[in-house]
Amino acid sequence: MKSLMIQGTSSGAGKTTLVAALCRIFSDKGYRVAPFKSQNMSNFAYITPEFEISRAQAIQAIGARCKIISDLNPILLKPIGNYYSLVYLNGKLYKKMHAKNYYEKFVNSKGIKIASKSLRSLQKNFDLVILEGAGSPAEINLQKFDIANMRIAQKANASVLLVSDIDKGG
Repeated sequence: MKSLMIQGTSSGAGKTTLVAALCRIFSDKGYRVAPFKSQNMSNFAYITPEFEISRAQAIQAIGARCKIISDLNPILLKPIGNYYSLVYLNGKLYKKMHAKNYYEKFVNSKGIKIASKSLRSLQKNFDLVILEGAGSPAEINLQKFDIANMRIAQKANASVLLVSDIDKGG
């Protein structure tokens, strides 16, 4: 197995925690393992002088005992209000974008290319990549723009585990 993906029935279902736990479990078994989330929307960042990624992927990397690198989270969206986000690509500020422009003009061209390149690099350099989805793969309004769930799972040739939160009706 080269890749495994954890998806959820919603945001907050436990994907991040499960990925961190699996990273530690597989690391303890002797695998060189890395977490990966192609696109994360968060204002909680792990910041170095060279780059910044979502803090969640940095914590997962600590669990995996792997070096924290920008490929772990190639697209970071930092929401700033009114449907605008600061878009970070490979850990560097790219630009401020409106959600409409991000989804209609960026995701299916530059976005998927950047995410795929980082994924390939991780798959080449690690025994196992554990991918984390975003939100839910069943958000029909976003499916044609979704580069964080089934589309990236297919590119990774990953088996998918679905996590649900019973308190949210899972």
